[in-house]
Amino acid sequence: AISCKVKIKAKKIIGIDPGHQQYGNSGLEAVGPGASTKKAKVAGGTSGVSTHIAEYQLTMKIAKSLKKELVNRGYAVVMTRTKNNVNKERAIKINKSGADICIRLHADGGASSAKGASGLYPSSQNPYVGKLSSKSYKLSQSILKSYCAATGIRNRGSVKRDDLTGTNWSKVPVIVLEMGFMTNSAEDKYMASQNGQKAMVQGIANGVDSYYKK
Repeated sequence: AISCKVKIKAKKIIGIDPGHQQYGNSGLEAVGPGASTKKAKVAGGTSGVSTHIAEYQLTMKIAKSLKKELVNRGYAVVMTRTKNNVNKERAIKINKSGADICIRLHADGGASSAKGASGLYPSSQNPYVGKLSSKSYKLSQSILKSYCAATGIRNRGSVKRDDLTGTNWSKVPVIVLEMGFMTNSAEDKYMASQNGQKAMVQGIANGVDSYYKK
């Protein structure tokens, strides 16, 4: 009999960073490797204008559900926190995990009329992770398209941001998904609802599938 070895393609490892934490951390850290500019390690985050749910609670709930969904789809998943860590440490944890991409989950705050989801990604001029810009943009576009299709939330588009510590320390394609505005009563209630969260998770997972199919 002739034996042949079949190469099994390794699972893609998805890094998930649930934004913020219960208590902010005003201690300073470098905005990127070797940077002289420093910023607070963890901002406090926003909260729901109607539900009064804190951003760190919403992002953790979505992250846990997203992990379950991605594992069901055949991915491996690493989470940056189930406890209080700081941003740079979160990025370093993803780097060490062997993750292929990193999705940082956040929710927006602003005027009560502001609404929609956006993807924040590093520009090609970013002095720390400029080489990750193209793939990060692709990740942002893939996830936003699927997320907004699944949820009906307005697509505000992909936005270049080079001042985010958790992005600037990353070694893999990375985005911040601003899932919606917690300061908008309708979006706040939607993101807190069971049906809303189910659609949000499906949309993000569909976006991950789309990213790898392109």
